[in-house]
Amino acid sequence: MIEEKVSDTFHRLTFADGRQILLVGTAHVSKESVDEVASAIDAEHPDHICLELDDGRMKNKEEEGSWSNMDIKKVLKENKGFLLLANMALASFQKRMGDQSGSAPGEEILSAARLAKEQGIPYSLCDREIQITFKRAWRKSNLWNKAKLIATIISAVFSNEKISEEELEELKKADVMQNMMDEMAKELPSVKAVLIDERDRYLATSIYLAPGQKKLAVIGAGHQGGVIRTLKEIENGTLGTDLSNINSVPKPGKSGKILSWAFPILLIGILLYGFFNLGQTQGIKMFGYWLAINMSFTAVGAILSLAHPLNILISSLAAPITSLHPAIGVGMVSGLVEASMRKPKVLDFEHLSDDATTFKGWYRNRVLHTLLVFLFTSLAASIGNVVVFPILLSMLG
Repeated sequence: MIEEKVSDTFHRLTFADGRQILLVGTAHVSKESVDEVASAIDAEHPDHICLELDDGRMKNKEEEGSWSNMDIKKVLKENKGFLLLANMALASFQKRMGDQSGSAPGEEILSAARLAKEQGIPYSLCDREIQITFKRAWRKSNLWNKAKLIATIISAVFSNEKISEEELEELKKADVMQNMMDEMAKELPSVKAVLIDERDRYLATSIYLAPGQKKLAVIGAGHQGGVIRTLKEIENGTLGTDLSNINSVPKPGKSGKILSWAFPILLIGILLYGFFNLGQTQGIKMFGYWLAINMSFTAVGAILSLAHPLNILISSLAAPITSLHPAIGVGMVSGLVEASMRKPKVLDFEHLSDDATTFKGWYRNRVLHTLLVFLFTSLAASIGNVVVFPILLSMLG
């Protein structure tokens, strides 16, 4: 494979059989990238265009009202609350960058798709589904890394920081989504392979397998190095093109299932030991401490999220029960109750993207507010369980 660097953002790769892949590295919030992609298509006349996007994100970008089809209750019932939060944090991050740069996030991708349709050029979406990426990152994270991942999401949600002109210019030279992925990878090195390396491999393989003798690929600038390295490995036979091992969500391991039940089993064991070995009075006292701490921490989380007053009570009462069953979190209960008592309106869905970029928006928008209630009660209940455990152990004497 012969690599020709036409410019910092444009690489021409020529293979032994004469096929060519033209890589255009873009920034997802740059008007210059939109123009560069259009110029490359006009100048090179490719017979196929590859886009760094998956079906789900393309649908969301093409259909502005697609959020209105979301059933927030179904999301919570299927235990996808944290996954939706991660998606909203990413959308919020990109929207803020786009607002400051004057270019809608991913506009160069949509522009390439429009030009392909207008000129009759077939195109394909070559990125892995973002849901699979997030799920694989979550499954491969230990408890500490999951906590750091949640902290990263929260900081992205509530950050109102404005970037300087100099920083904005640097962002325009890179892939905004990749910047966020890079930051997450720094904090979570154990999932770097999922967030960065696997996506490079997926993109490169999809581009390599796409039909056409002269293919133009529009990808984030941050992917160029990894994609080129992978294409070289595929061409020289050191890497295969089977993506099945990185295109599925790994099943939870047995150790994970055991750990998820470890706390409730230990808790019940400690409380029973207190009743039968330390006397009924001490047992009742330990049980009372557990209820008080578990319920009060959950109530604080519900109050901080400004949950419905009745939901504060319901969440507090549900917390001890849900803490004994790892498959049912208190956040699921509080989120469902909040969505029932303060049902999202059409206006909430219409303003979802804009509201996700501001602190007030997360409290004002009923969809986002439901997610806040879910998040705060989940975190508060978990902290309460961590706090109460050593207290109960000390009471054993």
